[in-house]
Amino acid sequence: MRLIRLIAGIFGFLIGITGLVWIGQGTGVFPYPRSSFMINQTPWIFWGLLATVIGVLIVWASRRFQI
Repeated sequence: MRLIRLIAGIFGFLIGITGLVWIGQGTGVFPYPRSSFMINQTPWIFWGLLATVIGVLIVWASRRFQI
């Protein structure tokens, strides 16, 4: 069961990092790659925030609940 908790924690961490990248691209702070359709597009700020919150909740749940 520790393996499942570890995998869930890593999965949540990756989702959270992806959300932060989306926020950075949506705000224009992280304009990489230059040709990305996500740069300076405000919907990606919302989707990035949502993904970050979900990632944090998954990490929290993987540490809080014992499977």
